[in-house]
Amino acid sequence: MPASIEPLELGQFIPLHYHFNMLNDSARMRSFKAAIEQVVHPDAQVLELGGGTGVLSFFAAQQGARVRCVERNPELVAAARNILNLNGCADRVEVIQADASLYLPPEPVDVVICEMLHAGMLREKQLAMIDAFKRRYIARFGAELPAFVPEACIQAIQPVQQNFDFEGYVAPMCLFQEPTITQDRTLELSEPCVFQLFSYEDAFPIECAWDGLIDIESDGLLNAVRVITKNVLAISVQEQRTIDWHNQYLVVPLPEALPVCAGDRIAIRFGYEAGAPLNALLDSLDVRLVADRPSSTADHTSQAVA
Repeated sequence: MPASIEPLELGQFIPLHYHFNMLNDSARMRSFKAAIEQVVHPDAQVLELGGGTGVLSFFAAQQGARVRCVERNPELVAAARNILNLNGCADRVEVIQADASLYLPPEPVDVVICEMLHAGMLREKQLAMIDAFKRRYIARFGAELPAFVPEACIQAIQPVQQNFDFEGYVAPMCLFQEPTITQDRTLELSEPCVFQLFSYEDAFPIECAWDGLIDIESDGLLNAVRVITKNVLAISVQEQRTIDWHNQYLVVPLPEALPVCAGDRIAIRFGYEAGAPLNALLDSLDVRLVADRPSSTADHTSQAVA
């Protein structure tokens, strides 16, 4: 990618005004605050990669931690310093203008916070960022890694019937859905099927891929699949629960709708590099009706297009 274009890539140079949406996302804010309260102890050394406005570093500083907040965008660096000063914790948070994909702290840290997350692990560079950090960190400080927030990720895919009619204007296109709101325009044709589960402290794949079968549970018109990305931010052992946050659901239309009935079976296949554009999922997605009602031998294929 040319150097003149690279800074515009989402996940590497998100503009300041975009961060209002993240600050205004109460589910995101509450979940990360609770997770950081769970993981970060007083006097901990904390590193945030891709700090944005510094809010997650602020949560860590509230726990009594010393924080290095690394951000590449000079506009965000200036904003974070001003906002952290406004909130009275500039003395506990050092905002460092640097490329988080290359930065390494001068000493070991207890916790690494990194929220470069997008639906389906697309567009943003979360996996590549943490993978590169772990390799550099181990090379300098040894094999004992810090704790990570988020701690783990679970991804699932779900066949759906999606209403793409907008006041009479039919527009089958990728949609994002708020996970906390009932989606009246979406008919779930089966339960979500998990295709990926990994912990950040362990080795994890940089590719998001699956080739498997799903049994249809409801009659309908299969015209889209929905990708669900659940981030396990922290585990509360005492409360025996996880602290979670879902990215927005991603609904991907199929170019040809497939009539399905309960008991039918579909095959879904896709594969893309984490952090790739949305088109990487669309171009690789193949949905096939491999078994409908026992009396039929139909075999239909639908391949999603960009």
